[in-house]
Amino acid sequence: MATVPSETPESFSVALPLPAALPDHAAGQAPARASAAPHVPALGDREGHPWWQFSRRASISYAAVLVDALLATIAACLTFYSIIPAGLGPVHSANQLRALLMLYTVLMMLCCHSFGLYRTPRHSARESRSLLRGIGAASLLFAAFVAWSDQPLSIAALALLTLLDAGALSGWRGWERRHKTLRSHSGTFRNVLIVGANSCGRELARSISANPHWGYVVRGFVDNQASANGVAIAGDLSHLGEIARAEFIDDIFIAPPYERSLVWKLTEEAKRKHWNVKVLPEFWEPALVQPQVELLGELPVFSLHREPIPAFALAFKRALDIALALAAAPVVLPVLAILALLIKLDSPGPVFYCAQRIGRKGQKFLCWKLRTMVANADALKRELRAANQRSGPFFKLSADPRVTRLGRFLRKSSLDELPQLWNVIRGEMSLVGPRPHPLDDYQLYDLEHRRRLDVRPGITGLWQVKARRDPSFETNMTLDLAYIENWSLLLDFKILLLTIPAVLKATGE
Repeated sequence: MATVPSETPESFSVALPLPAALPDHAAGQAPARASAAPHVPALGDREGHPWWQFSRRASISYAAVLVDALLATIAACLTFYSIIPAGLGPVHSANQLRALLMLYTVLMMLCCHSFGLYRTPRHSARESRSLLRGIGAASLLFAAFVAWSDQPLSIAALALLTLLDAGALSGWRGWERRHKTLRSHSGTFRNVLIVGANSCGRELARSISANPHWGYVVRGFVDNQASANGVAIAGDLSHLGEIARAEFIDDIFIAPPYERSLVWKLTEEAKRKHWNVKVLPEFWEPALVQPQVELLGELPVFSLHREPIPAFALAFKRALDIALALAAAPVVLPVLAILALLIKLDSPGPVFYCAQRIGRKGQKFLCWKLRTMVANADALKRELRAANQRSGPFFKLSADPRVTRLGRFLRKSSLDELPQLWNVIRGEMSLVGPRPHPLDDYQLYDLEHRRRLDVRPGITGLWQVKARRDPSFETNMTLDLAYIENWSLLLDFKILLLTIPAVLKATGE
């Protein structure tokens, strides 16, 4: 059996090339409980963990949260005493300034958390990006708040606080990384044994060698193959216990592919001999995925791909929808009252037309409009479906006999859409987005058409300002999907501005 050099702390050397053949692991018997249905503890079940301790499976780095909170508080105190000398200024102003600085500290911590700072791997490029984004977003939001509310905090003081936070939070992370690297060089390290000299195991060894601040030193591979084209094999699985004792192994990594029985066998042996056992996922490919572990209750889940969600931009879009809808209410309500009276005088029936529409993710909602047709228009639609002038699954007639005299004006001017501001306030619609279609049109959708339902429908949209009179449903779909794929707040502003001349030209039908 080949032995592994005992000199420390040099990382294990991997020679290339290696064969594509994978080791044939010796099968061991899984513990009896492995075949049974796994026990899923209820939320809050922490048997074996005192209530004052965090669960070892927690996905948040609580130590980093506490250190960041302490350093951010110190930075806030330094900022306070740098801008207010002792005994200067009224007491209430000083207290207000203290409250503002602590408010910024809390906001900064929340922004860092929202950018995933405390869930990203430590000492990685992603951690640095998350930290800078969190501090930057908090500073911009707080600067806007201070300017809007005329708070007693200058931009210079906020800039000082931002620099202190960025320096302190990034500085202690740099110190920790440096300290771990020096500690591993000075002999404080964890010895690692890798089960499996395949491509995944070799890549793990390379990663450990390239990151000494992790504090690991690879002592060798355990594989049932006697050799692997130049890579030293410390021994086979039957000698794993001897190798682990001889090399003072702390952690055993199992590289895929592997058998479940092998994992259970090593786990049982590790409990008796006080090793850590870690398993790399079988689907892991370094160039394809960067899996992250999430916890759903107590169940670990590997996240292979996360679609980026512009949470801040979407929240701003929603806030803008509500603000503009409420700001327009004093003007819209008197106009609606006048139009309601004219509708009653023009034709019998209700003032408002309320019908089910399909919204985001296929959710049904009641869409409000001013009535522009005769009272029994829905019943007459089935008879007129054969005369439909639009291609695809939506219905439109240029000379619809159901439309009333006043209704033609309301449709051309788009005033019939004003009640949908109520749908915007309720969150069922947005000011800008694809138009909501009736249920009978939705039932004629092809599967790919449902992509337009990934976002909230809108009162106006790209199709309304670019090709409102185009009879092609495919054109409608193309513009709606282009809006979804290229959405931004700037695009929404452009569409809102283009809606104004489109309404004034009375191009509606």
